[in-house]
Amino acid sequence: MARPEILQIAPMMPVVADQIDRLFTVHRLWEVADRDAFLAEHGPRIRGIAAGGHAPLNEQLMGRLPALEIVSAFGVGYDQIDAKWAGGNGIVVTNTPDVLTDEVADLTIGLLISTVRRIPEAERHLRDGKWPSGAFPLTASLRGRKVGILGLGRIGKAIAKRLEAFGLPISYHGRTRQDGVDYAYVADAVDLARQVDVLISVIPGGASTERMVGREIFEALGPDGIFVNVGRGTVVDEAALIEALRSRTILAAGLDVYADEPNVPAELIAMENTVLLPHVASGTVHTRNAMGQLVVDNLVSWFDGRGALTPVAETREVAAKKSGKA
Repeated sequence: MARPEILQIAPMMPVVADQIDRLFTVHRLWEVADRDAFLAEHGPRIRGIAAGGHAPLNEQLMGRLPALEIVSAFGVGYDQIDAKWAGGNGIVVTNTPDVLTDEVADLTIGLLISTVRRIPEAERHLRDGKWPSGAFPLTASLRGRKVGILGLGRIGKAIAKRLEAFGLPISYHGRTRQDGVDYAYVADAVDLARQVDVLISVIPGGASTERMVGREIFEALGPDGIFVNVGRGTVVDEAALIEALRSRTILAAGLDVYADEPNVPAELIAMENTVLLPHVASGTVHTRNAMGQLVVDNLVSWFDGRGALTPVAETREVAAKKSGKA
């Protein structure tokens, strides 16, 4: 029996690439010189997509693949994929949740502490030989702070659980109030910022959240405020953030994500009151391998007739119907 034909739209780590090469007939889109000719010839036979990187996956591409059944995406965020269109056209989209939750939550705590205590700057002070000439200045503290979390999903809850160990009051904002949590819910994001002095964003990207965190939120957070973002860079108005940091409207920011990755505004890089990481929250060998394996497992489970393992919200109904579990 012929192996299912898969489209790989960008290079992926060996744990994915090596396995799908063994299990499927794989076409590598980034190696194709003439995409139109390629899609006209091979598009009607392609039944799955292995999606890595930030390349957009929209109607223009998926619409050229009439036999497409599943898009297996690497990462918990999938705002680069038009999942609503896919679901409306009988295509299942999967992502890789859960396996990265603890890693991202751990990194968030590290980024928060690094930002509050100016750890990278203190290390430079030592490495640059400045310590013999004078002690590093006293820093801000986590003591006495209140923490607000924008987006209390799996990762947000894991961050909150870790913050409980620090004895910090926690509140949150999201689209809806969460059942089964003791943290205070604040219905408006600006009100949340006004009530706390640490604001952590774990909001997913997409049109509905683009530039959601802007001038009004930073003004509400205030001059002792710390902003941390490990969700999506697109949810932040970066010009407003730069101005808030420059004018000391807020105290500092710790960022792992940016609006136009891998391009980071020079103004952020030049500032002393920022801690900047290159989108590495899930970036360990252990976790990235687990994420890659889930990409493969979703494809294998689907084509074995067992259904998708982790369909995204927009395509869960399609996944249930096609697997007979509706």
